[in-house]
Amino acid sequence: MKPDSINITQITKETTVKHHSNDFAVCWIKNDVEGIEIDHVLYKNVSNSIFFIDPKYQWKILKKDNSTSSGYVLYLASEVLDNPILSNLHINKVRLFNSGEIPLFKLSPGIEKRTQAILEMIDELLGSHLNHKDDAILSLLNTFFVYCDGQCNIKSIVSNNSSKTNVVYKFKKLVDKYINEYHEVAYYASLLNLSPKYLNECVKEVLSVSSKSIIIEQLLMRSRHALKFSNKTIKEISFELGFSSPDYFSYFFKTHTGITPSALRKS
Repeated sequence: MKPDSINITQITKETTVKHHSNDFAVCWIKNDVEGIEIDHVLYKNVSNSIFFIDPKYQWKILKKDNSTSSGYVLYLASEVLDNPILSNLHINKVRLFNSGEIPLFKLSPGIEKRTQAILEMIDELLGSHLNHKDDAILSLLNTFFVYCDGQCNIKSIVSNNSSKTNVVYKFKKLVDKYINEYHEVAYYASLLNLSPKYLNECVKEVLSVSSKSIIIEQLLMRSRHALKFSNKTIKEISFELGFSSPDYFSYFFKTHTGITPSALRKS
């Protein structure tokens, strides 16, 4: 694993704000918390809960004024979740299918203690120099998410075994993998041996959006991150994301966001 692909921090500050911008955040909130705000929506009564938050969301945890820890925030890069050990977990399917809802898990008291022990061990391992620590961390993450899978009806999001649901799942995995090279629905349809029309029909039925919008959303998310958190030029970013020219990239970005790439970078 890359050195910064997994990070963990205790919730001790009065306000804990997202800072690993392109990572998924797993927030285990133990107690003494007023709420968690995600994209300006405040969720209260969240003690004993785990939130699994996509990098596209802004969030902050509002803690009561004391010095004790109220849980952990675990940051995971997408390549960690794509690791073969974790790739078949239901949480990964939720990650790909998530279209606006925030996966939330309410933990029973017994599971809460096990969850704390797992996260404490991950925290300890990340700061160690032990041999095979990556393998140990991945094993602990697998156990952690298995507990999450069992805590709510997470399977219901992806338990529909219809052919259309399976098509959409495969489509989103392909977009996640090839978005920097291919932006056309027809390319992904060809990989799936489907017509673009049928692929779009499947996506609309399952996610209530068009297949093109899935591609656009991914491009915008990666564009924003590169513009805000890298020193690459707009020209470099445009070619890295598969655009034919910087001018076309700027046109695409302004069309879908209302501002130019350079204006976002200055904001």
